[in-house]
Amino acid sequence: MNYPVIAEHILATVQGTWWARRRRREDVPPLPPGAVHVFRVGGNYRTFPEGMVFDPAHPDVLDASSVSLVDTRARLVDVDRPLPSVSEADNFTMRASFTCQVTDPVVIARQGIIDVAVPLRAYLMGDSDLPRASAGHRVEEINAVRTEVSHRMTAYSAIVPPRVAGMNVEFVSAEVYASDDLRDWEQKLRDERRSWELRRGQRDFETQDALRIAELLSQGSDHVDAFGIARQEIDLTEAAARIHRITAEESAHRRTAETAERAHAQTRETAEAQIRRDMLLTLLRQMSGSEYVDYHQVLEQVLRETGGQAAPGVGPVAETPRMVGSGQARPGRAGRDGSGDPQGGFVKDEDDLVD
Repeated sequence: MNYPVIAEHILATVQGTWWARRRRREDVPPLPPGAVHVFRVGGNYRTFPEGMVFDPAHPDVLDASSVSLVDTRARLVDVDRPLPSVSEADNFTMRASFTCQVTDPVVIARQGIIDVAVPLRAYLMGDSDLPRASAGHRVEEINAVRTEVSHRMTAYSAIVPPRVAGMNVEFVSAEVYASDDLRDWEQKLRDERRSWELRRGQRDFETQDALRIAELLSQGSDHVDAFGIARQEIDLTEAAARIHRITAEESAHRRTAETAERAHAQTRETAEAQIRRDMLLTLLRQMSGSEYVDYHQVLEQVLRETGGQAAPGVGPVAETPRMVGSGQARPGRAGRDGSGDPQGGFVKDEDDLVD
Protein backbone atom coordinates (compact mmCIF):
# COMPACT_ATOMS: atom_id res chain seq x y z
CA MET A 1 0.00 0.00 0.00
CA ASN A 2 1.57 3.32 -1.07
CA TYR A 3 0.07 5.78 1.38
CA PRO A 4 0.70 8.55 2.27
CA VAL A 5 3.87 8.75 0.14
CA ILE A 6 2.75 7.68 -3.32
CA ALA A 7 6.18 7.80 -5.01
CA GLU A 8 9.73 9.10 -4.58
CA HIS A 9 12.02 10.11 -7.45
CA ILE A 10 15.63 11.29 -7.62
CA LEU A 11 16.11 14.33 -9.83
CA ALA A 12 19.08 15.03 -12.00
CA THR A 13 20.96 18.31 -11.84
CA VAL A 14 19.77 20.88 -14.32
CA GLN A 15 22.75 22.34 -16.24
CA GLY A 16 22.55 25.76 -17.78
CA THR A 17 23.37 26.40 -21.52
CA TRP A 18 24.51 29.53 -23.25
CA TRP A 19 21.70 29.46 -25.79
CA ALA A 20 18.90 28.98 -23.26
CA ARG A 21 17.64 32.11 -21.66
CA ARG A 22 15.91 30.14 -18.79
CA ARG A 23 16.48 26.72 -17.27
CA ARG A 24 13.60 24.24 -17.03
CA ARG A 25 13.25 20.86 -15.35
CA GLU A 26 11.57 18.21 -17.46
CA ASP A 27 11.92 15.09 -15.23
CA VAL A 28 9.37 15.94 -12.51
CA PRO A 29 6.64 13.19 -12.43
CA PRO A 30 3.04 14.28 -12.95
CA LEU A 31 1.02 14.90 -9.83
CA PRO A 32 -2.12 12.73 -9.24
CA PRO A 33 -5.26 14.31 -7.77
CA GLY A 34 -5.17 14.90 -4.03
CA ALA A 35 -1.35 14.88 -3.83
CA VAL A 36 1.38 17.49 -3.49
CA HIS A 37 5.04 17.75 -4.54
CA VAL A 38 7.59 17.85 -1.74
CA PHE A 39 11.07 18.74 -3.07
CA ARG A 40 14.29 18.12 -1.23
CA VAL A 41 16.47 21.15 -1.68
CA GLY A 42 19.80 20.69 -0.02
CA GLY A 43 18.99 19.34 3.41
CA ASN A 44 15.51 20.80 3.55
CA TYR A 45 12.10 19.61 2.35
CA ARG A 46 9.86 22.17 0.71
CA THR A 47 6.31 21.80 -0.50
CA PHE A 48 5.49 23.40 -3.81
CA PRO A 49 3.11 26.24 -3.04
CA GLU A 50 -0.42 24.91 -3.01
CA GLY A 51 -2.80 26.53 -5.43
CA MET A 52 -0.05 27.60 -7.86
CA VAL A 53 0.34 26.24 -11.36
CA PHE A 54 3.37 23.99 -11.43
CA ASP A 55 6.36 25.90 -12.78
CA PRO A 56 9.27 23.71 -14.01
CA ALA A 57 11.52 26.78 -13.79
CA HIS A 58 10.80 27.46 -10.10
CA PRO A 59 14.03 27.74 -8.08
CA ASP A 60 13.03 24.96 -5.68
CA VAL A 61 12.23 22.73 -8.62
CA LEU A 62 15.52 23.49 -10.41
CA ASP A 63 17.65 23.02 -7.27
CA ALA A 64 15.84 19.90 -5.93
CA SER A 65 17.70 16.62 -5.72
CA SER A 66 14.58 14.51 -5.17
CA VAL A 67 10.81 14.82 -5.07
CA SER A 68 8.12 12.97 -3.11
CA LEU A 69 4.47 12.72 -4.08
CA VAL A 70 2.39 12.86 -0.89
CA ASP A 71 -1.33 12.04 -0.79
CA THR A 72 -3.16 14.48 1.46
CA ARG A 73 -6.65 13.05 1.22
CA ALA A 74 -8.33 11.20 4.10
CA ARG A 75 -8.11 7.42 3.84
CA LEU A 76 -9.52 4.45 5.72
CA VAL A 77 -6.70 2.09 6.62
CA ASP A 78 -7.17 -1.51 7.87
CA VAL A 79 -4.54 -3.18 10.01
CA ASP A 80 -4.56 -6.87 11.05
CA ARG A 81 -3.21 -8.50 14.20
CA PRO A 82 -3.42 -12.20 15.08
CA LEU A 83 -4.99 -13.16 18.42
CA PRO A 84 -4.66 -16.54 20.19
CA SER A 85 -7.47 -18.93 21.15
CA VAL A 86 -7.73 -21.84 23.57
CA SER A 87 -6.41 -24.19 20.89
CA GLU A 88 -2.86 -23.68 19.70
CA ALA A 89 -3.91 -24.84 16.24
CA ASP A 90 -6.43 -22.03 15.70
CA ASN A 91 -6.08 -18.28 15.91
CA PHE A 92 -8.34 -15.27 15.58
CA THR A 93 -7.55 -12.30 13.36
CA MET A 94 -8.40 -8.80 14.55
CA ARG A 95 -8.79 -6.12 11.90
CA ALA A 96 -8.68 -2.58 13.23
CA SER A 97 -9.79 0.34 11.06
CA PHE A 98 -8.28 3.85 11.28
CA THR A 99 -8.97 7.11 9.48
CA CYS A 100 -5.80 8.84 8.37
CA GLN A 101 -5.14 12.22 6.80
CA VAL A 102 -1.88 14.03 6.17
CA THR A 103 -1.52 17.33 8.03
CA ASP A 104 2.15 18.09 7.28
CA PRO A 105 3.46 16.74 3.93
CA VAL A 106 7.01 17.88 4.74
CA VAL A 107 7.20 15.70 7.86
CA ILE A 108 5.72 12.76 5.96
CA ALA A 109 8.21 13.15 3.10
CA ARG A 110 11.13 13.48 5.54
CA GLN A 111 10.09 10.29 7.38
CA GLY A 112 9.39 8.50 4.09
CA ILE A 113 6.19 6.82 5.31
CA ILE A 114 5.27 4.79 2.23
CA ASP A 115 2.92 2.43 4.13
CA VAL A 116 1.13 3.91 7.12
CA ALA A 117 -0.02 0.41 8.14
CA VAL A 118 3.47 -0.25 9.49
CA PRO A 119 3.36 2.28 12.35
CA LEU A 120 -0.30 1.45 13.00
CA ARG A 121 0.52 -2.24 13.32
CA ALA A 122 3.23 -1.33 15.80
CA TYR A 123 0.61 0.64 17.69
CA LEU A 124 -1.66 -2.43 17.93
CA MET A 125 1.20 -4.64 19.03
CA GLY A 126 1.89 -2.21 21.86
CA ASP A 127 -1.25 -3.40 23.69
CA SER A 128 0.06 -6.43 25.57
CA ASP A 129 -3.29 -7.08 27.29
CA LEU A 130 -5.25 -7.44 24.05
CA PRO A 131 -4.52 -11.21 23.63
CA ARG A 132 -6.21 -11.89 26.98
CA ALA A 133 -9.56 -10.96 25.43
CA SER A 134 -9.43 -14.00 23.14
CA ALA A 135 -7.08 -16.50 24.81
CA GLY A 136 -9.84 -18.02 26.94
CA HIS A 137 -12.24 -18.73 24.07
CA ARG A 138 -12.60 -21.42 21.46
CA VAL A 139 -12.76 -20.47 17.81
CA GLU A 140 -16.48 -21.31 17.81
CA GLU A 141 -17.02 -18.54 20.40
CA ILE A 142 -16.06 -15.81 17.98
CA ASN A 143 -19.05 -13.60 18.83
CA ALA A 144 -17.94 -13.34 22.45
CA VAL A 145 -14.39 -12.54 21.30
CA ARG A 146 -15.69 -9.76 19.03
CA THR A 147 -17.43 -8.09 21.95
CA GLU A 148 -14.45 -8.24 24.30
CA VAL A 149 -11.94 -7.12 21.66
CA SER A 150 -14.15 -4.18 20.66
CA HIS A 151 -14.41 -3.03 24.27
CA ARG A 152 -10.68 -3.44 24.79
CA MET A 153 -9.72 -1.47 21.67
CA THR A 154 -12.13 1.34 22.52
CA ALA A 155 -10.55 1.72 25.94
CA TYR A 156 -6.99 1.35 24.63
CA SER A 157 -7.43 3.95 21.87
CA ALA A 158 -8.96 6.37 24.36
CA ILE A 159 -6.08 6.03 26.81
CA VAL A 160 -3.29 5.65 24.24
CA PRO A 161 -4.48 7.25 20.99
CA PRO A 162 -2.63 6.31 17.80
CA ARG A 163 -0.05 8.86 16.66
CA VAL A 164 1.84 9.21 13.41
CA ALA A 165 3.94 12.33 12.89
CA GLY A 166 2.50 14.60 10.23
CA MET A 167 -0.87 12.81 10.19
CA ASN A 168 -4.19 12.87 11.99
CA VAL A 169 -5.08 9.27 12.97
CA GLU A 170 -8.27 8.10 14.71
CA PHE A 171 -9.43 4.61 15.69
CA VAL A 172 -12.76 3.65 14.09
CA SER A 173 -13.62 0.03 14.87
CA ALA A 174 -12.29 -3.48 15.38
CA GLU A 175 -13.55 -6.69 13.81
CA VAL A 176 -12.54 -10.27 14.62
CA TYR A 177 -12.37 -13.06 12.04
CA ALA A 178 -11.87 -16.78 12.44
CA SER A 179 -9.16 -18.75 10.72
CA ASP A 180 -9.52 -19.74 7.09
CA ASP A 181 -9.96 -23.42 8.00
CA LEU A 182 -12.81 -22.67 10.39
CA ARG A 183 -14.41 -20.31 7.90
CA ASP A 184 -14.23 -22.96 5.19
CA TRP A 185 -15.73 -25.52 7.58
CA GLU A 186 -18.59 -23.22 8.55
CA GLN A 187 -19.26 -22.44 4.91
CA LYS A 188 -19.38 -26.16 4.13
CA LEU A 189 -21.83 -26.75 6.98
CA ARG A 190 -23.94 -23.83 5.80
CA ASP A 191 -24.04 -25.16 2.24
CA GLU A 192 -24.97 -28.66 3.43
CA ARG A 193 -27.69 -27.24 5.68
CA ARG A 194 -29.10 -25.22 2.83
CA SER A 195 -29.03 -28.23 0.52
CA TRP A 196 -30.84 -30.33 3.15
CA GLU A 197 -33.47 -27.63 3.65
CA LEU A 198 -33.92 -27.41 -0.10
CA ARG A 199 -34.43 -31.18 -0.40
CA ARG A 200 -36.86 -31.15 2.54
CA GLY A 201 -38.81 -28.33 0.94
CA GLN A 202 -38.99 -30.25 -2.33
CA ARG A 203 -40.25 -33.35 -0.52
CA ASP A 204 -42.89 -31.26 1.28
CA PHE A 205 -44.04 -29.80 -2.01
CA GLU A 206 -44.21 -33.28 -3.56
CA THR A 207 -46.22 -34.55 -0.60
CA GLN A 208 -48.67 -31.66 -0.89
CA ASP A 209 -49.02 -32.28 -4.61
CA ALA A 210 -49.60 -36.00 -4.01
CA LEU A 211 -52.28 -35.27 -1.41
CA ARG A 212 -53.98 -32.79 -3.70
CA ILE A 213 -53.93 -35.26 -6.60
CA ALA A 214 -55.26 -38.05 -4.35
CA GLU A 215 -58.08 -35.77 -3.25
CA LEU A 216 -58.92 -35.02 -6.86
CA LEU A 217 -58.91 -38.71 -7.76
CA SER A 218 -61.13 -39.54 -4.79
CA GLN A 219 -63.80 -37.19 -6.13
CA GLY A 220 -64.17 -39.24 -9.29
CA SER A 221 -63.06 -39.18 -12.88
CA ASP A 222 -65.51 -36.40 -13.77
CA HIS A 223 -63.83 -34.02 -11.33
CA VAL A 224 -60.39 -34.99 -12.64
CA ASP A 225 -61.51 -34.38 -16.23
CA ALA A 226 -62.98 -31.02 -15.25
CA PHE A 227 -59.72 -30.03 -13.56
CA GLY A 228 -57.72 -31.06 -16.63
CA ILE A 229 -60.06 -29.15 -18.93
CA ALA A 230 -59.75 -26.04 -16.73
CA ARG A 231 -55.95 -26.24 -17.02
CA GLN A 232 -56.24 -26.87 -20.77
CA GLU A 233 -54.46 -30.21 -20.42
CA ILE A 234 -57.46 -32.30 -21.59
CA ASP A 235 -59.55 -31.70 -24.71
CA LEU A 236 -63.26 -31.27 -23.99
CA THR A 237 -64.38 -33.45 -26.94
CA GLU A 238 -62.05 -36.29 -26.00
CA ALA A 239 -63.17 -36.14 -22.36
CA ALA A 240 -66.86 -36.31 -23.39
CA ALA A 241 -66.23 -39.29 -25.70
CA ARG A 242 -64.31 -41.12 -22.98
CA ILE A 243 -67.05 -40.48 -20.41
CA HIS A 244 -69.70 -41.79 -22.85
CA ARG A 245 -67.68 -44.91 -23.54
CA ILE A 246 -67.07 -45.54 -19.84
CA THR A 247 -70.79 -45.06 -19.08
CA ALA A 248 -71.78 -47.57 -21.79
CA GLU A 249 -69.28 -50.11 -20.51
CA GLU A 250 -70.49 -49.69 -16.94
CA SER A 251 -74.11 -50.18 -18.05
CA ALA A 252 -73.21 -53.37 -19.94
CA HIS A 253 -71.29 -54.69 -16.96
CA ARG A 254 -74.19 -53.86 -14.66
CA ARG A 255 -76.71 -55.69 -16.89
CA THR A 256 -74.42 -58.71 -17.14
CA ALA A 257 -74.01 -58.74 -13.37
CA GLU A 258 -77.77 -58.52 -12.78
CA THR A 259 -78.45 -61.37 -15.22
CA ALA A 260 -75.83 -63.54 -13.58
CA GLU A 261 -77.23 -62.73 -10.16
CA ARG A 262 -80.75 -63.71 -11.15
CA ALA A 263 -79.53 -66.97 -12.71
CA HIS A 264 -77.54 -67.72 -9.59
CA ALA A 265 -80.54 -67.05 -7.33
CA GLN A 266 -82.78 -69.29 -9.46
CA THR A 267 -80.22 -72.07 -9.43
CA ARG A 268 -79.85 -71.73 -5.69
CA GLU A 269 -83.63 -71.96 -5.16
CA THR A 270 -83.89 -75.02 -7.39
CA ALA A 271 -81.03 -76.70 -5.55
CA GLU A 272 -82.57 -75.93 -2.16
CA ALA A 273 -85.96 -77.36 -3.25
CA GLN A 274 -84.30 -80.52 -4.55
CA ILE A 275 -82.40 -80.88 -1.28
CA ARG A 276 -85.62 -80.62 0.72
CA ARG A 277 -87.35 -83.26 -1.44
CA ASP A 278 -84.39 -85.59 -1.15
CA MET A 279 -84.34 -85.18 2.61
CA LEU A 280 -88.07 -85.95 2.88
CA LEU A 281 -87.81 -89.02 0.67
CA THR A 282 -84.94 -90.23 2.75
CA LEU A 283 -87.03 -89.71 5.85
CA LEU A 284 -89.91 -91.69 4.33
CA ARG A 285 -87.63 -94.58 3.47
CA GLN A 286 -86.28 -94.64 6.99
CA MET A 287 -89.81 -94.57 8.45
CA SER A 288 -91.05 -97.37 6.19
CA GLY A 289 -89.12 -99.86 8.26
CA SER A 290 -90.86 -98.83 11.45
CA GLU A 291 -93.68 -101.04 12.89
CA TYR A 292 -95.96 -98.18 13.91
CA VAL A 293 -96.31 -95.44 11.29
CA ASP A 294 -99.16 -93.03 10.68
CA TYR A 295 -98.67 -92.60 6.92
CA HIS A 296 -101.49 -90.13 6.65
CA GLN A 297 -99.79 -87.75 9.08
CA VAL A 298 -96.43 -88.26 7.37
CA LEU A 299 -97.85 -87.44 3.94
CA GLU A 300 -99.44 -84.28 5.27
CA GLN A 301 -96.08 -83.24 6.69
CA VAL A 302 -94.37 -83.99 3.37
CA LEU A 303 -96.84 -81.86 1.45
CA ARG A 304 -96.38 -79.00 3.91
CA GLU A 305 -92.61 -79.18 3.50
CA THR A 306 -92.80 -79.26 -0.30
CA GLY A 307 -95.22 -76.36 -0.50
CA GLY A 308 -98.29 -78.41 -1.40
CA GLN A 309 -96.54 -80.35 -4.22
CA ALA A 310 -95.97 -84.02 -3.89
CA ALA A 311 -92.50 -85.43 -4.01
CA PRO A 312 -91.69 -87.80 -6.88
CA GLY A 313 -93.60 -91.09 -6.35
CA VAL A 314 -95.89 -89.58 -3.70
CA GLY A 315 -99.55 -88.77 -4.44
CA PRO A 316 -101.74 -86.06 -2.91
CA VAL A 317 -103.33 -86.50 0.44
CA ALA A 318 -106.89 -86.61 -0.92
CA GLU A 319 -106.11 -89.64 -3.07
CA THR A 320 -104.25 -91.54 -0.37
CA PRO A 321 -106.53 -94.10 1.43
CA ARG A 322 -106.29 -94.56 5.08
CA MET A 323 -104.33 -97.69 5.83
CA VAL A 324 -106.09 -98.32 9.14
CA GLY A 325 -109.89 -98.48 9.57
CA SER A 326 -111.90 -97.31 12.53
CA GLY A 327 -113.96 -100.56 13.00
CA GLN A 328 -113.96 -102.98 15.90
CA ALA A 329 -111.00 -105.15 16.61
CA ARG A 330 -111.19 -108.75 15.53
CA PRO A 331 -111.93 -111.34 18.19
CA GLY A 332 -109.01 -113.10 19.69
CA ARG A 333 -106.69 -110.21 18.97
CA ALA A 334 -107.40 -107.98 21.88
CA GLY A 335 -104.72 -105.68 22.94
CA ARG A 336 -102.95 -105.62 26.14
CA ASP A 337 -105.44 -103.14 27.52
CA GLY A 338 -108.39 -105.45 26.68
CA SER A 339 -110.01 -102.96 24.34
CA GLY A 340 -109.84 -105.23 21.35
CA ASP A 341 -107.66 -102.79 19.40
CA PRO A 342 -104.29 -104.44 18.78
CA GLN A 343 -102.20 -101.31 19.27
CA GLY A 344 -104.67 -98.52 19.94
CA GLY A 345 -105.94 -98.28 16.34
CA PHE A 346 -102.66 -99.29 14.65
CA VAL A 347 -101.92 -102.61 13.05
CA LYS A 348 -98.91 -104.47 14.18
CA ASP A 349 -98.17 -106.09 10.85
CA GLU A 350 -99.72 -106.45 7.41
CA ASP A 351 -101.20 -109.90 8.11
CA ASP A 352 -103.92 -108.32 10.23
CA LEU A 353 -105.24 -106.55 7.14
CA VAL A 354 -106.09 -109.82 5.45
CA ASP A 355 -109.19 -111.60 6.75
